[in-house]
Formats: sequence, C-alpha cells, structure tokens
Amino acid sequence: MKRDKLSELSLTFGIEIMRFSHWLEQQNERVASYQVCKSGTSIGANIREARYAQSKPDFISKLQIALKETNETYYWLELLHGADFISEETFSRLSAPCNELRVLLIKSINTAKQNIKGNE
Repeated sequence: MKRDKLSELSLTFGIEIMRFSHWLEQQNERVASYQVCKSGTSIGANIREARYAQSKPDFISKLQIALKETNETYYWLELLHGADFISEETFSRLSAPCNELRVLLIKSINTAKQNIKGNE
C-alpha cells in the first residue's frame, strides 16, 4: 500500500504513542495511558479509513475525526506535562509530530473542501 506523508507520520506517531502508553502503564497511570493511546492511535486509523471513503464528504468527515483525535491527544500530553508526569523533553518529542499531523490534516481538509467547491 502506497503511503503519503500523512499516513507515514500517523503510523510513526501511533507507534510512539503505543510505546509511551506502555511506559505510562508501568508508572501506574492507567487512565492517562488508556486515553492517550486511544486518541493517539485513532488518528492514523481515521486517516486510513478516509482513503476508502464512500464520497468526498465522507473523506472530509474521516479527516475531521482524525483532527479531533489529534487535538485530544495533544490535550492529554499537555495534561501529563502540566501535572509533571512527563518531562519537557518527552512532551516536546511527542507534541511536535502531533502538531505536524494537525497542520497536515487542516491542509488536507481545506484542499478537499476546495475541490468540492470547484466541482460544483
């Protein structure tokens, strides 16, 4: 399966989030571990679903869900950092690709919306 930058980044990020979640679990941070893993891996899953969308609006909807999951993941990272459960280094290492995914998703959603308007 050919992968674009968004798919590649979301897969790499999902793997990092799973590893991070495993570490949190070892620190007895079960709630945060579950939540960050759930939202962080959902990003890539929705991007993959968008690839086989039934229509352009469905494609946009899947990417918008991925964007929401990106925002939620960032929230959990901020929360963990603010509560001093993770270091600045860990926060930066995980928040940077999360922000990059957000930017790419917004661009993709806007492009898809423009394409729909152009076809009307």
